[in-house]
This record gives sequence, C-alpha cells and structure tokens, in this order.
Amino acid sequence: MGTALITGASSGIGSEFAKLFAEKKHNVILVARSGEKLSELANEIKNKFNIESSVIVKDLANPSSPKEIFDEISGKNIQIDFLINNAGFGGTGRFSETDLDYELNMMQVNMNALVVLTKLFLPRMVKRKSGKILNVASTAAFAPGPLMAIYYASKAFVLSFSEALASELKPDGITVTALCPGPTATGFQKQADVDDTKLLKYQVVHHPGYVAGKGYRAMMKGKAVVVPGIQNKLLIQSIRFTPRILVRAITGWLQENRK
Repeated sequence: MGTALITGASSGIGSEFAKLFAEKKHNVILVARSGEKLSELANEIKNKFNIESSVIVKDLANPSSPKEIFDEISGKNIQIDFLINNAGFGGTGRFSETDLDYELNMMQVNMNALVVLTKLFLPRMVKRKSGKILNVASTAAFAPGPLMAIYYASKAFVLSFSEALASELKPDGITVTALCPGPTATGFQKQADVDDTKLLKYQVVHHPGYVAGKGYRAMMKGKAVVVPGIQNKLLIQSIRFTPRILVRAITGWLQENRK
C-alpha cells in the first residue's frame, strides 16, 4: 500500500507508472498540466483497481508549482511513500539559434522542479526511515548532446543528482533510483522535433509500459540506476570506453534530423 506522487502523469511513461502503481494497490496523486487527461486517467484507474486517485493540475515550468503541490498535499495530511519525478521535455537545434525562454523552462521542469519536490518531501521520509524516489533521466545522461545540448545536460544532472542521493540516503533507509530509458514511444519525439532523426532509425523504441515496469521493479529493489533494454545497456557500456571526441561526433550525427 502507500501513496505515490507522479509528475508528468497525463501520458507516456508517467501514465504507465500511474496504472502500474494502481495495479499494485498503491494510491496515486497525479500531476500534470492537462486537467482533462489527468481526470480521465484518475477515474479509470480508480474504478479498475479500487484505489484512491486524485489530481493536481500544475505546470512545473512555473517555479512556484512544486511548493504549491507540497502545500496542497501537506494540507490534506497525505503521506507520500513514493515520489516519481517523471515530468520533463526536450528540444532540438543549434544552441546559438534556439529560444532561450523555451530552454529555461526545460531546465525548470527537468531539473529545478525535480530538486524542489525532492527537497520538500524528503525530510519526512528521512524522519520515518522509509520512502522511495525515482527520477526519470535518460540514456542521454551518459553523453554530451550536440543539437540537444540543454536536454542532454539536464538529464546528466538528474543522473548525477540521483546517484549522489542514493549514496547519501542509504543510512536513512531511503532509496533513490535513476531510470535511464532510451527512445520510448511517447509524444516526446514529436514535441522535441526529433521524430525523424537517425537516432530513432537505428535504435529500438520501447513501449512506455515496458520502461515504467523496469523502473518500478528497480525502485522496489533499491537499485540506484536502471537502463531498460539490452541495446541501451550496450550503448552505455560502449560510451564508457570510447574517446569523448568520438562520442561527441557520433551523438551529433545521430541527432541530425534528416532522412
């Protein structure tokens, strides 16, 4: 039992996490910008799995949103046992030409909101010596990303931050897991304008349910890092032994948008 707070829950990996937690008889609090989608999902899993599900409609690009989420949950005296920081988005293009406001919002959602939510909910977990946190990073976290510089860098931050906390919080009985999926069949590719890159041509694209399942099981086992899929695991290992100049060149080539 217990309650899971899931950000970016209206679609993709986030909605699959919501269904998975509900199937396992955990109550869920779903956060995203789309109130209509969230309500439909919350009602669906509530009726199907007989659990408590509620929604909080917030845009995490707004710096005040994480604190507002925390205050709303605290005001209802709800204990968060699982924090799933899934919300995030990307963008492509030469950094010298991309939109600054868009990238600042990306950094706010991918990094700042994740940090603030973790900072706010963590002390109560530490006090009771129980709790699990899962942060959605990416295979992008393991390499520099020409043509997606901010997105790759933001996911590198999430991975490093998560691994550090996993070590730091071990004596407190809290686990932190970084989920690092490769290409996944969500709306991310279209939104980030990378749906016709060489990367998607040469890599396996996994179903979001598969990715969420791998993340859930790894979190429950207390693993610090999980990379779903054999191809993605091999890719990560190859990066470790490849000169950085070559990693940059290959990543840039894969990110080129063009058939």
